[in-house]
Amino acid sequence: MIRLLDIAFALMGLVFGFPVLLVLVVVGLFDTGSPVFRQQRVGRNKKPFTLVKFRTMQKDTASVASHLASSTSITKFGHFLRRTKLDELPQLWNVLKGEMSLVGPRPCLFNQEELIAEREAYGVLSARPGITGLAQVNDIDMSTPHLLAETDAKMLAELSLKQYFRYIILTVLGKGAGDRVKD
Repeated sequence: MIRLLDIAFALMGLVFGFPVLLVLVVVGLFDTGSPVFRQQRVGRNKKPFTLVKFRTMQKDTASVASHLASSTSITKFGHFLRRTKLDELPQLWNVLKGEMSLVGPRPCLFNQEELIAEREAYGVLSARPGITGLAQVNDIDMSTPHLLAETDAKMLAELSLKQYFRYIILTVLGKGAGDRVKD
């Protein structure tokens, strides 16, 4: 049932959000010259996939977890995108393709070995990664691998349609600070 909801919401979001996506691409062109960001991430069962987001940092920023990147790398438009969570909209394409779900553990980078090990221990990597979830609405990010994996496992164990909608609504309403970036 959740996969059907993912497909329906992702399709509606891409179709009805197309004008917004187009505006963000144009503004992003002026901001960084390359508005779309693609990065290999750890998917379901550790299968790699290419995550798509709007670029919020300078093009030459090192490919590290957000909490390890410098806040000086974030552009002015990037701050707006992160604050409003609009940088996540292109991931609806990943959801439509079946690489992600709207709700699930945030996909990490392959160089985040400690987090991957913790998630393996909790069985979290057997789930589709998501755009939002329990950790995101509670400001738990990838800087605390054990807590994040534990929270992801709890979310997956308790995930119901009610919780699925709750996490989406809380995210849309602005709950959670998004990925932390060091000052």
